[in-house]
Amino acid sequence: MMSEGWEPAAFKGRVDEVLRRFVAEEADRFAEIDPALAPVAAQLEAAVADGKRLRAAFCYWGWRAAGQPDSDALVRAAASMELVHAAAVVHDDLIDDSALRHGRPTVHVALRGAVRNRPPDDLRGGAGTDTAARSLAMLVGDLLMALAGQLFATCGLPAAYLGRARPLWTVMARELIAGECLEILRTGAVHDTEMSLKVIRYKTAKYTVEQPLLIGGALAGAGARLREGYSAYGLPLGEAFQLRDDLLGLFGDPAVTGKAGTDDVRGHRPTALLAETWRLAGDEDRERLRSLLGRHPDAEALETVRGVMRRLKSPDRVEDMIAARVEEALAALHDLVLPARAAAALTALARSVAVRLA
Repeated sequence: MMSEGWEPAAFKGRVDEVLRRFVAEEADRFAEIDPALAPVAAQLEAAVADGKRLRAAFCYWGWRAAGQPDSDALVRAAASMELVHAAAVVHDDLIDDSALRHGRPTVHVALRGAVRNRPPDDLRGGAGTDTAARSLAMLVGDLLMALAGQLFATCGLPAAYLGRARPLWTVMARELIAGECLEILRTGAVHDTEMSLKVIRYKTAKYTVEQPLLIGGALAGAGARLREGYSAYGLPLGEAFQLRDDLLGLFGDPAVTGKAGTDDVRGHRPTALLAETWRLAGDEDRERLRSLLGRHPDAEALETVRGVMRRLKSPDRVEDMIAARVEEALAALHDLVLPARAAAALTALARSVAVRLA
């Protein structure tokens, strides 16, 4: 059991152990079906090997802030949020064609080895190496989402508790997929900061902070006032999280973030950082950006984009947006009557979300 204070490393260790054991058992069952499935099973385990476990933490404190005690069953339920995240990451990397995650090949890149004997373009009409690997990765993501539901359903909490929270899973899935669809539909379109913020609200903010809090609260039987407070705290904080991610995507150290620094430029993604840069840019800078966005930038081209952004101070504008959202979240938290340890933990989480290097 966890001590009464908030110990992030200890909590992460508990979640890591739940995920490691649960996914290892499921991967073994999967690989037993046929030896050819072993590389796919290995990627199930790789997909959950790393992470800050923020979503599990917000679910846990959604429970504790409603007055419930520490519970190993609740930690298992909270860990299911990390399987949702792992599924979303696999699908997101596939959609964005990202090559790196946590400093390692993404699932669809790693699985090329499982189909390496195929020609690049199968003249018989079948899938070539890249297409087959991407198809396998899509199915890994699908299975991770199914396993999330299984871990949640078998966490050990009473059925009545689970019943209170189960409808929120549909909401979480609907909003997450809507956000991903919006990003695809808006990629390469005219830059618009408000639309970019809407994309991150649905693609990331809600399932990172708000929905885990609400699910933890629903499991605990939280009242309407507390649930409203969770949303008032969780939405702006989730947006701050993704805005920080956008900055790290272009200005972070890939050795620390574990991601390629070219993805947003190459993918011409509808980030708030790019939208603000476009809004502030004059004709000459816009023409320069048009020549670089949506292409595979080399180091010089990437530094050109960064240089335009620095000169226009769009990163500073995004920093201001992050600070405003964290302040809004903390103000909402201050308005709630919470157990002292829960208030302290949620305050610390808000600061760690906004100020990070990876």
